[in-house]
Amino acid sequence: MVSPDSIERSRDLDRLLTFVDAAVAIALTLLVLPLVDLAGELESGDAVWQVVREHAGRFAAFALSFVVIARLWRAQHQIVRGAVDDRVDLFWCLLAWALTIVFLPFPTALLAATGDQVATKILYIGALLVSSALLALLAAAVRRQRPPGSPLRPSVIPAAVDAVVDGVALLLSVLVPALSYLPLLLLVVGGHASTRILRRWPRLDH
Repeated sequence: MVSPDSIERSRDLDRLLTFVDAAVAIALTLLVLPLVDLAGELESGDAVWQVVREHAGRFAAFALSFVVIARLWRAQHQIVRGAVDDRVDLFWCLLAWALTIVFLPFPTALLAATGDQVATKILYIGALLVSSALLALLAAAVRRQRPPGSPLRPSVIPAAVDAVVDGVALLLSVLVPALSYLPLLLLVVGGHASTRILRRWPRLDH
């Protein structure tokens, strides 16, 4: 008898995941374009380190968004390990999630010049919130393809906790402007919180 955990995923799902991975790679590449444009504006007599210091905000925005997108992709990668078929719910969750990732280079480009504006904070942190919420829905969709107790059955809790943390970070960033984007560091705490929740209340994952 074939074990449920030995079932191979469909070729259509493989193609979908390859498409999503390509979209993430393109989004990561787009993040660096403002820095490439900056390098193109340099003249032979310009001091490179001075330009880097003057545009530190652009470099910080690039680094932040690169880490954020990589973190979200890793979470998505872990969730879809147990996916078997590209059913309707999983298909649309993945495409919607990819949309949030492809959108992120836009608010990232706004960070250096208009990062203190409420609209920029809503666009940037709001995109992270929606992305995490979609990962939670994606985990729920994959869970329906695996039986209880399967090691390939993902938990909804980590992504759900991240979505809550993103919501709190957005509120703090908007209501206390001096904090800027520092509330996003709460995501580190959110990761530990997810682990503790799963250890203390394992039934929540069934």
